This record gives sequence, structure tokens and C-alpha cells, in this order.
Amino acid sequence: MTEPLQERIAQAMAELQATQAAVARAEADLRQASATVRSSDRVVEATVGAQGELTGLKFLDNKHQNMTGPQLASSILEAVQQGRAQMARRVMDTFEPFTQPGPEGSARRGIDLDWNRIFGSALDGDQGRSRRSSRARLRDEIDEDSQ
Repeated sequence: MTEPLQERIAQAMAELQATQAAVARAEADLRQASATVRSSDRVVEATVGAQGELTGLKFLDNKHQNMTGPQLASSILEAVQQGRAQMARRVMDTFEPFTQPGPEGSARRGIDLDWNRIFGSALDGDQGRSRRSSRARLRDEIDEDSQ
């Protein structure tokens, strides 16, 4: 037995409002988020915000004074890139539930996000973790099952 159209519309609207509220909470949480990482040589500490922006930079124990310019630049770039990658992963993990379809009978289809297009080079420091769109991963899983 099918539900009357008005009930289905009301259910879809309630789901939409719940999703909008969840997205707003996630965005508010991420506005306050940051990642602080140290370079592997422990010379530089970089803090990066949720949008990948550099919000803090510290030179630890004056170790930078014994470095050449290119060495220091390399340490800074390494720490910043690690921080950007860490924040990109956090953002992706936060929004991953919205990329999935809703439960059986739900009107929510899930959104398809191209994380590489969104974060670009920030994912280069993601230590080999492949982040493709949710639908591309699903297509790969379906293809694997059919073989």
C-alpha cells in the first residue's frame, strides 16, 4: 500500500530539514576546527584551519637558526601540507554521511562530491589514501561484484 502523496511530501520535507540542520551543525563545528602539526625534523609547528588556511606558525626551540633558507622553507611547506591534508580528511569524514543515500524508504539520495576537485593539492599529503567521489567508489564496487 502506498502512502498518500501529502504524507510522502511531509516526510521528505522533514528529512530535508533534518539534513539541513545536520549540515549546519557540521559547518559550525568545522568553523572552529584546526590541525596543528610538526615537521618531521621538529623545527616547525603549523596550524591550519578547516579551509586549509595557515593560521599559525611556530619555530620550535630556535632550531631554525642553524638551517639554510631552503631547509627551513622545506620544513615549513611540509608542516603546512600535512596540516592541510589532516584538515581535508576531517572535512571529508564530517561530510561523508551526506554523500550516502538515506535509509530504505528515504527520499535522500546522497550527494556526489569530487573531493579531489574540492581540496586539490591538500590531498597530496594524504599518504596514499585514495579519495574519489562516492559514486565512483560505488560503481567500482558494483563492477567488482559482477565479475
